[in-house]
Amino acid sequence: MFKRILFAAAFLAAAITSGAAQQQVQFALDWKFEGPAAPYFVAIDKGYFEAEGLSVEISEGAGSLDAIPKVATGAYPIGFADINSLMRFLDQNPGAPVAAIMMIYDKPPFSVVGRKDLGVETPKDLEGKVLGAPPPDGAWAQFPIFAAENGLDMSKITVEPVGFPTREPMLAEGKVAAVTGFSFSSTLNLKRLGIPLDQQSVLLMADHGVSLYGNAIIVNTDFAEANPDVVKGFVNAVAMGWKDAISDPAGAIESLIKRNPAADADLETERLQMSIDANVLTDYVKANGIGGIDDARMAKAIEQTKSVYEFKAEPDASLYFDASYLPAEPFMLQ
Repeated sequence: MFKRILFAAAFLAAAITSGAAQQQVQFALDWKFEGPAAPYFVAIDKGYFEAEGLSVEISEGAGSLDAIPKVATGAYPIGFADINSLMRFLDQNPGAPVAAIMMIYDKPPFSVVGRKDLGVETPKDLEGKVLGAPPPDGAWAQFPIFAAENGLDMSKITVEPVGFPTREPMLAEGKVAAVTGFSFSSTLNLKRLGIPLDQQSVLLMADHGVSLYGNAIIVNTDFAEANPDVVKGFVNAVAMGWKDAISDPAGAIESLIKRNPAADADLETERLQMSIDANVLTDYVKANGIGGIDDARMAKAIEQTKSVYEFKAEPDASLYFDASYLPAEPFMLQ
């Protein structure tokens, strides 16, 4: 049984009320300060968090699994992580106080990115090739489902564990033929390294049989139960940040550049737009608003995960996603 930390420790570490009556909240991202992180900084700069009585500090992450243990232990009250990896974490750590509360990547950016000149254009082309995969990568975590759905013989694929900093450089240098990663990350990182987009093959897992959701806002459930208005306010501000980023991506990137001056503004604007077009503003979100999930689709995602992962206990969707902190009325992004 997962050991819960004391409330007092969680509050001291992650949610101390200031003298100005603003709740201090630390938010753990999945990755670096790149384009798709811009909406959260917009929510700070435009006062959306402040209007909810929150003072939010955002920290970089080290992969889409990274925030899960941070939030589960109470080191951070709120984070951003892959819901599929969250399912497995909860199965391995029953009773851990962590759940998703707001879906952001309605269509996950999990992908295999390869080079056409190295012979990778279809899933089957991975057989006989070397695939670079960072162990903490969310896309790599879902690769077994992708492989099963596309009838890949894993014995014919050489998997090379790589670090995040070396993933795209190794592909650019031809040391691997493809890598797992988020579509908007690996593709544009390769572009920056001199591999044009038209020379890349992007195998988005969602377009090749993988019926999963992607990254969501996750919360320490002990913290949320004790501070429901804080969590609801956080969700509202995040929705406003995404709405503004969608209407003005270049403006949103200005908020990002304040925190990451070394970033290429044009490249990060392109990265943000890619995430909006392919992952956030889907047909479902256009019709139903941001944040929620479809129960039938979630059930299918669980069944697909069961096909490649043996749950210790029967999976329960209510443990993974709690919609009670979302607005009563759908929050439309357009």
